[in-house]
Amino acid sequence: MGALYVVAGKPTDAVDHGFLPAAARLGVPVVLLTDRPDDHAFDGPVVRCDVTDVRALVAAVDDPLALFTNSDFLQTPVALAAAYFGLPGKDWRAALRTKDKRLTRRHLAALDPVFSADAESVPSDAPFPLVLKPRGGVASEDVFLVADAAELTARRAEIAARRDDPLIVEEYLPGELRTLETLGDGVETRVLGSYRTCLSPPPHFIEERLEWAPPPPETAQILRQLAALGVGFGACHTEFVVHAGRARIIEVNYRLIGDHCDFLLADLLDVPLFEHILAVHLGRPLPPPTPAPNRHAVAEVVLATTPGTLTAAPGVEDVADGAVHVSYRPQRAVGETIEIARTNRDFLGTIRAIGPDPATVDAAIARFRAARTWTVA
Repeated sequence: MGALYVVAGKPTDAVDHGFLPAAARLGVPVVLLTDRPDDHAFDGPVVRCDVTDVRALVAAVDDPLALFTNSDFLQTPVALAAAYFGLPGKDWRAALRTKDKRLTRRHLAALDPVFSADAESVPSDAPFPLVLKPRGGVASEDVFLVADAAELTARRAEIAARRDDPLIVEEYLPGELRTLETLGDGVETRVLGSYRTCLSPPPHFIEERLEWAPPPPETAQILRQLAALGVGFGACHTEFVVHAGRARIIEVNYRLIGDHCDFLLADLLDVPLFEHILAVHLGRPLPPPTPAPNRHAVAEVVLATTPGTLTAAPGVEDVADGAVHVSYRPQRAVGETIEIARTNRDFLGTIRAIGPDPATVDAAIARFRAARTWTVA
């Protein structure tokens, strides 16, 4: 009998508490492919291989029902391996062009031209301020708003001390920052919903809070851009801005939204979201659509602001505060050393809340924070 192969690097809550339990509920055998077998607590078959190499993936797989990954970095090799076996999967070209931000801009130039250049060769007439970022980066890591050429040079040198992968610059796109969460089966791309994102002050871009909101009227523009990129299979998390009636993509993450907003989305929609995502990789069509929720939801992070050792923090919690359900999931453990990175890596934990309306939800989150202590000493 064949198996569903889940491909993963480091352990994540999405895989450990989302996709692997969902696979068990679907009743299909599961094999975990990873280059870090000692880090995973999965009690099923685990196969060690170089998950970044499609040749290693093909060699490690035997009689697959499906290949799946939720990792940003592994979408392209897994898509190639799925294509090798003739399995449902993402177009490897779409996976590559969404992961590589320079390729994204190049491919969308006809639909939505955005100034973009390699950070080593920025023309003198570049439209500062610019956003400096790694070409294949994630989690707002080493992303800076730079005001002029001198600041660009200084930030490039700062980043080069930590990493050596290519950097790009893009024009700063003003507007309200939103997300679009979609799920496709290769025939239909369905909008699951949208979050409104609150960022830290510049020059950094830390996502401090995501608030559920109806998809804006400009959503059709984003769907056209995703179609141009070839996105239409499995989960996709797209970040974009809306300004003066125009929707413009910031970046496309060709996987499920992270930082516990995936679990919030599943709870808010009241659907087995992780099962639905795995099902399309198993060749099944999308389930019938569900009505838009009539509740409000927020994911708000607890952010470390000083370096040190985390000496006090709450553990996993699920509490009822009147009509609001509040969940807390730590992302750092007591005893861990915190080094401030000015990225999503600074999250100590995430508070998720679902309730009848924004004011009620916000009040419940405020009470949850006030009653607990996070200490970095």
